[in-house]
Amino acid sequence: MVTTIPVSAVPLSVPKAPPSENFNVLIDVLPDDNTLPAFMVSKTRGFLPRADPIVMLPPEFGLLESLLQRMPIHTASGAPGLLSTGSLGKAIDEEHALPNLVEYVHKYKDNLPVMNALYRDYCFVASAYLLEPCHMRWLEGKTVTQGPDGEDETKGGDYGLGRDVLPKCLSLPIAAVAEYAGTYLPFPIDSFQPFMEYAGSYALYNYKLNNPSKPLTYDNISPIRAFEHGLDNKSSEAGFILVHIDMAKESGGLVTGALDVLDGCFQNDRSMLNTGLDEMLSSLQKINTVMEGMWKKSKPSDYSSFRTFIFGITSQSMFPNGVLYEGVSPERLYFRGESGANDSMVPLTDNLLQIRMPDTPLTEILRDFRKYRPGNHREFLEWVYHRAENLGVREWCLKDAESAERYLLCLDKVREFRWRHWCFTREYILKKTVHPTATGGSPIVTWLPNQLNAVLTLMSEVIAKIDAWNVKSNAVERVREVTEKQTERLAKEVAKYCAERGVTAK
Repeated sequence: MVTTIPVSAVPLSVPKAPPSENFNVLIDVLPDDNTLPAFMVSKTRGFLPRADPIVMLPPEFGLLESLLQRMPIHTASGAPGLLSTGSLGKAIDEEHALPNLVEYVHKYKDNLPVMNALYRDYCFVASAYLLEPCHMRWLEGKTVTQGPDGEDETKGGDYGLGRDVLPKCLSLPIAAVAEYAGTYLPFPIDSFQPFMEYAGSYALYNYKLNNPSKPLTYDNISPIRAFEHGLDNKSSEAGFILVHIDMAKESGGLVTGALDVLDGCFQNDRSMLNTGLDEMLSSLQKINTVMEGMWKKSKPSDYSSFRTFIFGITSQSMFPNGVLYEGVSPERLYFRGESGANDSMVPLTDNLLQIRMPDTPLTEILRDFRKYRPGNHREFLEWVYHRAENLGVREWCLKDAESAERYLLCLDKVREFRWRHWCFTREYILKKTVHPTATGGSPIVTWLPNQLNAVLTLMSEVIAKIDAWNVKSNAVERVREVTEKQTERLAKEVAKYCAERGVTAK
């Protein structure tokens, strides 16, 4: 019988001895090995799952599959689904459309990719069930006006209260699959949280190949599950999901580069160090290029129509007393919602390049996000952090002008990523709603600038170091100009939105 551990009892990391020289980063992803977790870091697929996600559930879960197909606001056929009329709760609570299938979860517990598919699917139903009343309340206050660009501007009302009890037909299976899907014997506490996460459910384990004989490209993938209109590949919800997958597709080079940087430091091989930085720079450029495509593939005016369903419980007005998971814990539980902050790409660069975050409550939220990642990702990121600290990666990079410039250019790509994320927040959220928190429960105005300012500050320090060598470089001058302008602009924008919303900038 699976034992569910309350979130509050799970430490962020396992206490560690000094970091080993190596981490088991896969080269062969062993796609047919069902005894391994779906998510293990590799040089080829980076932070994507080892193999493409399982689409079809075992036959014992036919009723779950049926409910998922009937659930979205727009079903695959285009017909209105249960969420369009707020009928999902009735289907579960009154019509008993979904029995408790936990016995079948236990039956398949040794097939970890199947556990991840079930984790994804139970997360979708659980989030939809808890947040359905919030979506209906938001619709009551919805207004549509024409924006300055001619596009419709959609704004909703407040979210009211969500359902605060998760029935056993959802709570028991989701608790079981969350533990089974993330458990890998060397690290037995590395289970998922029993709530929707970025990698394990909403984004990275939520795609299928349209043509299995062709490679993974944006045009050859579709979401498996959706809340609103995401089963239509041209919809904004589909674009939101698929862009994140397309970004993660480029993370293999990021992983390979990071390992080369660490090996270069360890072996006293500056050529290998510089090669690793170049690999990381190339990968970060590809990731940023894909990320820029979000503007066209997922429109800011559409985001609020499905955003409600990816909110969490922690720090949200919709769940002032948490949620009772029937049969799982006598205490009410709190979980952060789905968020791009749960991704592992930028945290990898933070840890490797030793980007120091300020000692603020906002940074504590960043640390709390660590447990909302696949266990193997968490172990890898922690290993990189300690290994970089032990080797002194930043010090190594700043001992040589060529390495320092490469290091600065990598920082600049992290800045670009975080600046674009801030721009998304501004255009998709701040201009559309007054709700004070992001889906993950962080303060919507001040949280991203906390990390972005840390990068800008470090960039200024590195530029000063390069200046001391009296090295002239067009690339450094470009970065200097961007750093100075964005530091000033960010401060003005944060002050503006803080004043509008009556919050402090710190």
